[in-house]
Amino acid sequence: MARKTKNPPSETDVLLTNYIDQTLGNTGKIGWSSEEVSGMVQEVMKRFLERCLESEMDFHLKNGEIVPREKAEPEAQEAINKRNGTSSKTVLTDNSKVRIDVPRDRLSTFDPISVPKYERHLKGLDDKIISMYARGMSNREISAHMKEIYGVSVSAEFISRVTDDVLEDVRTWRSRPLQDFYPVVFFDALRVKVKSGNTITPKALYLALAVKADGSREVLGMWLSDNEGAAYWTSVFNEIRARGCSDILIAVTDGLKGMTKAIETVYPKTMHQTCIVHLLRNSTAFVSYKDLKQVMKELKGIYGADNAEEAKNRLEDFAESDLGKRYSVIKQMWLSQWDQVVPLFNFPPEVRKLIYTTNSSFSNRSVCLQVGFDPKCRIFL
Repeated sequence: MARKTKNPPSETDVLLTNYIDQTLGNTGKIGWSSEEVSGMVQEVMKRFLERCLESEMDFHLKNGEIVPREKAEPEAQEAINKRNGTSSKTVLTDNSKVRIDVPRDRLSTFDPISVPKYERHLKGLDDKIISMYARGMSNREISAHMKEIYGVSVSAEFISRVTDDVLEDVRTWRSRPLQDFYPVVFFDALRVKVKSGNTITPKALYLALAVKADGSREVLGMWLSDNEGAAYWTSVFNEIRARGCSDILIAVTDGLKGMTKAIETVYPKTMHQTCIVHLLRNSTAFVSYKDLKQVMKELKGIYGADNAEEAKNRLEDFAESDLGKRYSVIKQMWLSQWDQVVPLFNFPPEVRKLIYTTNSSFSNRSVCLQVGFDPKCRIFL
């Protein structure tokens, strides 16, 4: 087997390696303690931030602002701006506190990007706080954890402000307007455990995932309830309609009883397609293991038929076979949901592969993570 060739080091890698080698050579030490390494990391972060700020100030004084405009304002050209020393500022990074010197200008128009005005922490710190909050830790527990693990002192009030900002983003996202039409929308519910106060309770997380005309996907919303039921789905459909979605071509669901009526109440012209995988799972729940493979082969022939009439004939043939007579409940189960199975045969194989199941759309919490929220997060409450 040929040995893999390593990619050549980048210019940044070379510079960092040379800097580390030079630093170690100047100290004359073979190795550094963890405290010394931590101190060096803080010093590098300090130098890096200060150099970024100096570069921004140079650009600002030369161009009048950090991000140049196409047409500069006349007032900005008339005034002559100069440096005006520095001011000290403590910044909380992911792993430590860093004291930096921020350059100032005489007109006080410098608004840096690297470390924005009035900001005392970098973005990565927010992510750590939100991650711990999502796992059910209280504000004071997060504060103590940050102090113990990272050596960073953050107050409970600061943590509360960070999480409140996220809650506001969640509210905005949940009430945003939707498109007036979606070709396909998957509706399903996941069972999740949610921490509320000091208790952890199971909840039903309702999810709506749309496929747009260009093939891209959009999470329309998430809702929490104690249990999954058609009545709650009706309120979900009403909310989606109120947010601007007036029509859906195909609604794919997991076969929950009462879903067809709930959909027809809000979207009377929408085709309701049941999830074939859920139907197969329910059909074979009581099938003996030795018969399971043959039963699945017969059922695959039914939903894989070219049209609805052929599928119906294959279902009848299966019901008259020895397996069908042994498991007669399968025919009854399929016939009870036949009106929701039939829409599948109106489309070519490419579309059938998309709409025959909800599982591919809601696997392993991928939809939740797609929008940046963990299903165990308390922010849904």
